[in-house]
Amino acid sequence: MFGSFCFCISFMTRSLKKGPYVDEKLLKKIAGKKPGDTSVIKTWARASQISPEMVGFKFGVHNGRQHVEVLVSEEMVGHRLGEFSPTKKFFRHGGKMQKELEQKKKDAEIAAAKAAKASTTDTKAAPKKK
Repeated sequence: MFGSFCFCISFMTRSLKKGPYVDEKLLKKIAGKKPGDTSVIKTWARASQISPEMVGFKFGVHNGRQHVEVLVSEEMVGHRLGEFSPTKKFFRHGGKMQKELEQKKKDAEIAAAKAAKASTTDTKAAPKKK
């Protein structure tokens, strides 16, 4: 019973009276730097919300295996850092239909390349008029 109760709470939003959760260590790391600095601020605080003070900084957000670089912009304010560092790598949807679509796309690219090559050879072979 206790496990299911914790599971339900994890998806609830934070109370407005508490305010947004921003990791204190992140704010300390930002305090001495200027936005647009080339250095990456490494963090494991994926649950931390992005505040307006973080705009312009580059964070290395840990996804469980490596730090993914995230450049914070104004549109990201209010979101969590973990949203911009995916933990799973999407490979592709499989199946027969997907393979057929990929083959058609590949054939179209080859045809376009042949057409472009043919048009460039035609312009070189044509004599110039004076």
